[in-house]
Amino acid sequence: MAKRVVQDNYPRKTKFTLEEAVDVWLRHWAGQFQHEIAAAYVINSGRVSDVLNEVTHVGSKQEAAQRVGRTG
Repeated sequence: MAKRVVQDNYPRKTKFTLEEAVDVWLRHWAGQFQHEIAAAYVINSGRVSDVLNEVTHVGSKQEAAQRVGRTG
């Protein structure tokens, strides 16, 4: 008999906050892949790509750079 599928009822994220977008940059610079970052936030990897391509949260890269002393 096949295992029953059970819905988890946990809402999925659909967008990042500014603070999370800064964390995306920090994780990216630390060497994490986009799909790993997406999995950590339970969000579509396209949203991670949007942050890294500065489609959304413009300025998060500069904020992350300031926090780690990079000239980003």
